Amino acid sequence: MPTLKTVDEYINLKPVAADKRLTYGDDPEQFGDLYLPKDSEKPVSVIVLLHGGCWRAAHSLLQLGELCRSLTDLGYAVWNLEYRRLGNGGGWPTTFTDVAKGTDYLTSIATEYSLDLTQVITMGHSAGGHLALWLANRPQLTTDSELYTQNPLNVSAVISLAGIPDLESGVTENICRGACQELMGGLPEEYPERYQQGSPHHLSLSKKGMRDNFPQIHLLGELDPIVPLDYLKTALNQQQDQYTLQVIPDIGHFEMVMPDTVSWPYIKRSLQMLNESSSL
Repeated sequence: MPTLKTVDEYINLKPVAADKRLTYGDDPEQFGDLYLPKDSEKPVSVIVLLHGGCWRAAHSLLQLGELCRSLTDLGYAVWNLEYRRLGNGGGWPTTFTDVAKGTDYLTSIATEYSLDLTQVITMGHSAGGHLALWLANRPQLTTDSELYTQNPLNVSAVISLAGIPDLESGVTENICRGACQELMGGLPEEYPERYQQGSPHHLSLSKKGMRDNFPQIHLLGELDPIVPLDYLKTALNQQQDQYTLQVIPDIGHFEMVMPDTVSWPYIKRSLQMLNESSSL
């Protein structure tokens, strides 16, 4: 049996300083770290990166610094986005509205930092994978939704790293040990409309032709104990969107954001696939 990376190893990942830390709101958790590629002579594509941690305040964006810098080495700008989480003001609807506001904030800094917002990829790990998928699906929200934003920044594609696309089945499968229902403020039978608006799975099923499907790539460790393969396969098979699922042998959950593990070549190939597609 392979030795899997542990949560302690994840927590102790070395922070890597960003080029800029910028605030998109008044709350102390409404900020992002911007990492820029070196010596770029033209506007660059952007990856909006969302950390995991079961939407809880115990984990932050700091652990993703090495991944951010590795992505800039490929020529991308990376917006490592922080947001309010369970325990520091997050939950329904704040976590959602924070990531939406933080993503749309890029429109105000695109010129200054030479960002190409016609090619925005959202990438998220675990709970951040849920948010990355939700950001791409939010044009499906109706104007009466608490989460609705007029003219949201368009997401060209998604790379979900052990993400959680279906919150309702996440409750059933006890993904993140109760955090799915904590995020939504209750169980699906109590707040069905929240799950319809906040779960990428439901938004995918509710598409009304407002936009074309976006490319989405799901990467998952074969031995992931937190987001099991059977859960992810079931969630993806029920949605209308086209997707690519790649299972990485002999790794678990936390390797997904460690560029010195076998997951990194899969991330690089996923970005190459998107760049070669007609959508990007």
